Amino acid sequence: MKAVVTGGAGFIGSHLCDHLIAEGHQVVALDDLSTGSESNLEQLSGHPDFELVKGSVLDEVLVDDVVAAGDTVFHLAAAVGVHTIVDKPLESLRTNLHGTENVVEAAVRRRARYLVASTSEVYGKNDAEGLTEDADRILGSPLKSRWSYAAAKGLDELVAYVHGGASGLPCVITRFFNIVGPRQTGRYGMVVPRFVDQALAGEPVTVYGEGTQRRCFGSVFDVVPAMVRLLETPAAYNRAVNLGGKEEVSISELAQRVIDLTGSDSAVRHVPYEEAYGEGYEDMRRRMPDTSLAAGLIDYEPRWRLDDIVTSVLDDKRAGSPAAHAALAS
Repeated sequence: MKAVVTGGAGFIGSHLCDHLIAEGHQVVALDDLSTGSESNLEQLSGHPDFELVKGSVLDEVLVDDVVAAGDTVFHLAAAVGVHTIVDKPLESLRTNLHGTENVVEAAVRRRARYLVASTSEVYGKNDAEGLTEDADRILGSPLKSRWSYAAAKGLDELVAYVHGGASGLPCVITRFFNIVGPRQTGRYGMVVPRFVDQALAGEPVTVYGEGTQRRCFGSVFDVVPAMVRLLETPAAYNRAVNLGGKEEVSISELAQRVIDLTGSDSAVRHVPYEEAYGEGYEDMRRRMPDTSLAAGLIDYEPRWRLDDIVTSVLDDKRAGSPAAHAALAS
């Protein structure tokens, strides 16, 4: 495989690059380093089958040139994190909408099969137990920046789906449910690394809202191999597939679990949503995936439990080196 990974210097993207190289493939990563980091790829520096191209998915000419070098495209580049979406809504919309359009259209021109990474955010306020891929989307007001990300990713899926159907190219859409692991930063609002950073520093672990909202967290080490297998599985083509974990927990329970696993003496402090994100922010009571479609397609069965996931982040923070991640993955 000659794979192109957009967002390859990001959290999930860098682990995907690691996995593809370990499997013997050639990889070109494209990243503008706005939220990704070259340090996430330092373990691949100098590898004869790996190249990092610095640039944006908004650069149509560059995207076409990069995609021309591959036969497979994994599109992960996006504006990510609640803080990014709320603080920079227009910039985020441009990246998520036009960036995806550029990548998918380049893949179609170059006849490269492609995977587009989406998100559980597309389900919006639907808090049903076990969200299936055909569950209804329930979105808030389009004038609230909180929902701009969900709206954009929904359109990204449609762009991928329509082009896939019209071109006949293999295309897969993956919907991530709170994927966690080494290299993830809490800088943009990701809750597990933020809690771990606070606990290690002995600072209050800040829970937004009442903390009764419930989530499932999946490991990057479960999800990355699943992405590759899906794009090798004809039954998955032109479908959206949920990927995530199965262990549900409230955010307050998660905070206490992080404190216990780090051995910290931090206390939990509740922060109103208005203080964290500004006026009018809306959250979901529950977000839990049904991953039975992935199980049926590729025998997907998450093996990383929540304590193991938190510990992988904790070990990464303490080690501070991407070279340690291979040991965690095994």
